[in-house]
Amino acid sequence: MKRHLISAGDLTRDDALLVLDTAEELARVSERSIKKLPTLRGRTVVNLFYEDSTRTRISFEAAAKRLSADVINFSAKGSSVSKGESLKDTALTLEAMGADAVVIRHGASGAPHRLATWVRGSVVNAGDGTHEHPTQALLDAFSMRRRMGRIDGLKVSIVGDVLHSRVARSNVLLLHALGAEVTVVAPPTLLPVSVDTWPCQVSYDIDAILPKSDVVMMLRVQLERMNAAYFPSAREYSRRYGLDRERFARLHDDAIVMHPGPMNRGMEISAEVADSPRSTIVEQVANGVTVRMAVLYLLLSGSEPAIGGDL
Repeated sequence: MKRHLISAGDLTRDDALLVLDTAEELARVSERSIKKLPTLRGRTVVNLFYEDSTRTRISFEAAAKRLSADVINFSAKGSSVSKGESLKDTALTLEAMGADAVVIRHGASGAPHRLATWVRGSVVNAGDGTHEHPTQALLDAFSMRRRMGRIDGLKVSIVGDVLHSRVARSNVLLLHALGAEVTVVAPPTLLPVSVDTWPCQVSYDIDAILPKSDVVMMLRVQLERMNAAYFPSAREYSRRYGLDRERFARLHDDAIVMHPGPMNRGMEISAEVADSPRSTIVEQVANGVTVRMAVLYLLLSGSEPAIGGDL
């Protein structure tokens, strides 16, 4: 693997499979009564979050601690950032503290790329603006492989607010590299202009793609990023693109439903579908810790599979 994980496009097929296979090995540790490994003892991981997050921040913190790393949680609120400190000055402070890895979530697309030019440690992108969220794509792929037994050849449909979704971008790149057939489904107003350059199919009709899908990933409608009317109303969006009981019934019996969270229940997905046995939403959260352990392990400890030795 490269020194940083900023885009899902940074991962070759072999890199991605190495992360998934390493996560599979580390998942066995999560089943033990004592879940800690000494692998990253003496290393320092900084969680640098400029945007609010619950799942991702706690997931990275748990992953680093299970590998025995020292963890520093840095929140922009109540810090020097709120007094006007720049990202570069913050980066130089972290560099002086000897951070081995910086996990960054930032509202500006490209912030992790800039950070990587200022620090010697590894940089992991935990979500930058509407750009990418590569570890979410990895945990989604891991969840798919565990449920379906494979990724190669799967028909994956990503439905909803693709325009504002960093998860969609990362998933399209990663799943394509792993051999899945990806279709993004959204109203024209919620598709990026550049979608034609993505390695996927595009559809505006959720009802046409559901019967052909092995995996349906519903995206949260990101109202907080919308400064215009992208659809007539929440009710109309739900009627046209929401996954309710009737649409769920059109999926074949082995198909699964995913959502990166947090969900707008009753808008893009009904509570009944979200809580069904064929939903992987809770599993995705649990798998997030394991996959992020694998990423930190590989970036900070080498690129060999986590077999024997520390395990």
